[in-house]
Amino acid sequence: MVFGKGTFRFLLICALLAGLPSPGKGASLSTGASIAAHHLTIELIPDTHELIARDRIELRANYQARTVTFSLSPTLRIDSIVVPAQAASGEVAQDGQPVTFTSQVIAQPASQNVTVTLPASHPEGLTLLWTYHGTIDDPPREPRHLRFVTPSETSGHIGPEGVYLSSESQWYPDIEGSLSKFRLDATVPASWKVVTQGKEETARTENGKTWSEWAVREPSEALSLVANRFVATNRDWKSPDGTMIQLSTYLFPDDAQLADEYLDATKKYLQAYIPLLGPYPFEKFAVVENFFASGLGMPSFTLLGSGSIKRHYVQPYALGHEIVHSWVGNAVFNRPDRGNWVEGLTTYLTNYYWHEFVDDRQQARDQRRQMVEGYNLYVTPERDYPVAQFRQKHDERDNAIGYQKAAMVFHHLRAEVGDQSFWQSLKKFIMRYRGRHAGWDDIERIFSEESGQDLRWFFRQWIEEVGAPVLSIAGTAVRAGSAGKAPYELEVSITQGGSLMRVSAPIRIRLDDRREETVVVPVRASTEKVVVPLPARPTEIELDPDYMVLRRIERDALPPVLNHYVTDSRRTVVIGFADEPQSPSPFRDVLARIEAQDSQRPESERATIVPLGSQKLLPREGSVLLLGDSEQRGSLQSIIAPHCGTRVKLKDTGVAIDGTSYESPGTAVLLTCHRTDAPGSVVTLLYAASPRAVARVARLLFFYGWNSVVVFNDGSVLSRLEWQSERAVKEVRREVP
Repeated sequence: MVFGKGTFRFLLICALLAGLPSPGKGASLSTGASIAAHHLTIELIPDTHELIARDRIELRANYQARTVTFSLSPTLRIDSIVVPAQAASGEVAQDGQPVTFTSQVIAQPASQNVTVTLPASHPEGLTLLWTYHGTIDDPPREPRHLRFVTPSETSGHIGPEGVYLSSESQWYPDIEGSLSKFRLDATVPASWKVVTQGKEETARTENGKTWSEWAVREPSEALSLVANRFVATNRDWKSPDGTMIQLSTYLFPDDAQLADEYLDATKKYLQAYIPLLGPYPFEKFAVVENFFASGLGMPSFTLLGSGSIKRHYVQPYALGHEIVHSWVGNAVFNRPDRGNWVEGLTTYLTNYYWHEFVDDRQQARDQRRQMVEGYNLYVTPERDYPVAQFRQKHDERDNAIGYQKAAMVFHHLRAEVGDQSFWQSLKKFIMRYRGRHAGWDDIERIFSEESGQDLRWFFRQWIEEVGAPVLSIAGTAVRAGSAGKAPYELEVSITQGGSLMRVSAPIRIRLDDRREETVVVPVRASTEKVVVPLPARPTEIELDPDYMVLRRIERDALPPVLNHYVTDSRRTVVIGFADEPQSPSPFRDVLARIEAQDSQRPESERATIVPLGSQKLLPREGSVLLLGDSEQRGSLQSIIAPHCGTRVKLKDTGVAIDGTSYESPGTAVLLTCHRTDAPGSVVTLLYAASPRAVARVARLLFFYGWNSVVVFNDGSVLSRLEWQSERAVKEVRREVP
């Protein structure tokens, strides 16, 4: 998640994303004014939640402007605003001519609008010196959703457990839309350290206090600051282009031994992405530990919750994602009024492309699969909207459109213009708009220029219009090849439903000698026919088996996964375990999390929870989650058998999946099969050989929402499987004359 003024971008550990409260907005730029620079001098007093501040603001205002309106936290009181006198030495004095101002507190969202009357005949560039003080005390609250889905919620906090100040805190005077440089002189208790954007230039400790000075030389949308009792570790590193970059960690004492792991991972990602995206935009990158759950990317540092730090949050979708935001979102800024392209591009470069970069083809395919399936499961056609309308995530639908679909759009753009043109265009885009706002139209302009193609149709189809193509194989016919050519020819008809779109559809053909052929078919009309010469007789054909195309797929044609259950409008939880008051089952943790999720749903959409019962029949409609152990093995086996067939055999000490046995007291399995009697719905089973096996997986159960089968041993994953729907593979028709 990049944190910028007016935007929130959070990377979820489980790749399931949900939104934070809307950021506080600054005053409108309709006044014709913006802030070029801040020089903040502050003291933070954690025990009393206090901020004492002075801000010397370099203002750019139209000479005709008579008033300028700033935003500030309603909990801060302004002591004075003056136009400082110019001292004989050329320095700006700390006193000067007071200016008139009025203050209006806004309830929703909470803000204080401060309207300053400018001196008559003022120049376009003038200095305002603000002094103010007050408290910022919004302690982090438990998220409205599950902890592993969202961060804790706070608009800003100064307290003995830590300091967190972002633009949402409104801790300094601001004007929305300003791109400012900053200098910060900060004072905190002696045992504390401040971390903010830019680079620390000096620091000292004396008289029970620590003072540090920071310089932010690159224009930024906002200034974020944190402080705590950190152990700092620094490493100077020369980037591939020869620039010296300071790599740092600021960790709590208990986690300080993890510094090298995070520094090594930071270096690895910078080494990979600098050649792709251009020079790193900042003087440092720091990994900073937070006192509440978070995954935030600010210019030149990332703020990660302590739980994430302890879980070695160095994966490409985690630390790698935050590092790429250094270019995408923190150096080139999003235009909120023109749609949010930042999250889709960052997701493509890290959650997906990293696996291509390191030649992990299976993981790359799995990421594409999750993007396509996420769009299909969380975005029904009637609730779809164009990518251009995405601003920030509030729920899984927004995530599926703004992150996952948008990432696939960049994948299609890369295929359209070619690899060389794609990467050259991306680097050119970042260089041209560094320190500036950019929108989808700017991306279109750069990629069209660099590729020499008119891409208007592409951006209209994928960004401005709603939906995705509906593709299917309507028919096949195989015949003997023409004389002197391949032995066989396969005629394939591909149909497109709904609004016509321009796509290139891969088809995989299996031959009777076990070889495979892949052909890409350009689809431009409602029906496209292609004749494919083949070296052997074709037996089966499959449309886009590697998820190269974002398209609409019916629920029962997708691989069955736990997220089928999560997204079903009718859901039932069946309890198949013993639960005594004096000895509660670990399965209760799963129920508690489901109830927490459901508390955010309308009552009519909440899951029904029922005991296994004597008849052991599934409800007629909807998806079902079975929770059970070996005490109910026979009953659970009889329930899943009509839907899972012979692929699953439950045992007293474990399970056999597709003939492979997993047996130990720590064995647990999460598996999902399509319901044969309710198309579009699934049966999901969490089965455990012992209470300890359940306890180890219950907390993160929904993290594994994209697998058909996950087998655990004492909480560690032993195996993951994807069960392809039988509808995905079609048998080739017999020969025709």
